[in-house]
Amino acid sequence: MADNIKDQIKTDLQQVKETGQQRVDRIREIVKLAVGGVVSEFKEGSVELRVLVKDAVSAVAENLQGKGSEIKEEITASIEGAVEAVDSKRREALNKSQTEVKLLQAQIDDEEDKIQQEVDGILTEIEDTSQEKSTEAQTAIKSAVESIKNSEEASLLKKRYAQLQAQIAIVRANLAARYGGDGDNVQTFLNDAKTWYEKSRPQGEEIVTQVKDKHSDVEVKLAEAGSSLAKKESQLKQKLRELLLSTADWLK
Repeated sequence: MADNIKDQIKTDLQQVKETGQQRVDRIREIVKLAVGGVVSEFKEGSVELRVLVKDAVSAVAENLQGKGSEIKEEITASIEGAVEAVDSKRREALNKSQTEVKLLQAQIDDEEDKIQQEVDGILTEIEDTSQEKSTEAQTAIKSAVESIKNSEEASLLKKRYAQLQAQIAIVRANLAARYGGDGDNVQTFLNDAKTWYEKSRPQGEEIVTQVKDKHSDVEVKLAEAGSSLAKKESQLKQKLRELLLSTADWLK
């Protein structure tokens, strides 16, 4: 099978020479199609698959012998094509798992909301029944209830959770873009990041200038990454990397 792949790649590369097409893009596509056609026949992480990928890249290198330093872009393209082929096949199962995780996350969020509503109801009931107590008792109960409702620890936990979920989504967007995920995958992760980012933003409170600047920077980088993806611009990976770095700084 490896020999067949090498022969197929060499034949296709010869056609590229003859037609004068865009070499780098065509090399990436040739290797991607060749590896993608058989990758599903191998188990994840199998030695055979790694050998196949190595042979595919080797076929390109052999075809480009004698060209000196000019072959770097072509070799890079061949490696990218092989990685994209493996990634796209494996990502099908990953996408299914991620869909299931999102459903579970939605269920968890719904259950958390119900718990919060139940606790709020109990606290309200306690506050209402305090009307029968003395003024001092009413004041003490009201103060205790307000303290529990506005717990700084609970608020911070929710904020940190949302921040971490936003960063995870941005990490996934970077991985999808870097290792061959399609635009829909990247956009999905960016949308997730925006949703969690909004949940993490301070609401109805004064925030120091430094924190405000960090939030603004993340907001700008999110918009730039989304715009770059929509326009299919080549600097998407760089925009996503900048977004990831901004998020890391935002979480400090």
